[in-house]
Amino acid sequence: MHSDDFFDDPDHPVPRRGRTRRFDDDPPRSRRRGRPAPPPELDGRGGADDVPPAGDRWSTWDGAEHGPRPRPAWVVTENAAVDTELGVLKTGKEADVHLLERAVPGTGRAALLAAKRYRGPEHRMFHRDAGYLEGRRVRRSRESRAMATRTAFGRELLAVQWARAEFAALTTLWQAGVPVPYPVQLEGTELLLEFIGRPDGTAAPRLAQLRPDPDEITELWDQLVAALLGLARHGLTHGDLSAYNLLVHDRRLVLIDLPQVVDVIGNPQGPAFLERDVRRVAEWFAARGLPRTAGEELLDALRIEFGMGGAAAQR
Repeated sequence: MHSDDFFDDPDHPVPRRGRTRRFDDDPPRSRRRGRPAPPPELDGRGGADDVPPAGDRWSTWDGAEHGPRPRPAWVVTENAAVDTELGVLKTGKEADVHLLERAVPGTGRAALLAAKRYRGPEHRMFHRDAGYLEGRRVRRSRESRAMATRTAFGRELLAVQWARAEFAALTTLWQAGVPVPYPVQLEGTELLLEFIGRPDGTAAPRLAQLRPDPDEITELWDQLVAALLGLARHGLTHGDLSAYNLLVHDRRLVLIDLPQVVDVIGNPQGPAFLERDVRRVAEWFAARGLPRTAGEELLDALRIEFGMGGAAAQR
């Protein structure tokens, strides 16, 4: 898996608006793009397909690109489902994350989702993207120029690109067993993800919020090592790893915020991103009792996985 796979897909040119990966058992599309067909009992009742009987909108499942198979049983795919906004989980410079419930009224079928929405062109900053984009290609020169000069069109393309990169990375990593949220769907610049937290909507804490005891520190570090080795097997590093984009749910570590995922070999700055990722998290763990040699040992193991050699080869 290379970063080019996230950005330069010849079968799906940018921007990918309204394109859907479909399967034989998926429900039929509505004639109106991006809207599900109305449930049979509501069809033809004066615009019932525009306004659901409950919630804030009809489910956008039918107009979106879907996550990988096999889907978890909790994913709600019915056309009769509605989405209800439950609040904001996180705000950021490039995207905000909202809590969303997708449910089929009257059936008990419901799931909480994290809706990550990249901001409109007038608000997006993407202030750190230049280094991450090295090694990523865009087929069309007009699109490349627009993104390089940050025109409104270019910023719109960048948002779609970032959302697509994150969706693709999560799909690959989830299928490989790396601890990331399941990517439910992608539509434009909205990415719906598995909600990591309690059924009452309380989000799992970030690693930075915790004060783990020595046994927990060792357990979490071992999970982090396994996760980063899982990324490395696909040629990737997180690119912006810290204790703030690691969640801990029921003693399980989960990696989040992956739009800037870096191809370590394909990106000229890839080795530097890899080293920064490891040093940031290793410093957090070392400050809480983990031996300081653990970070160097992890970096050596990752470099070997990438075929870069260990510490001696870096001198």
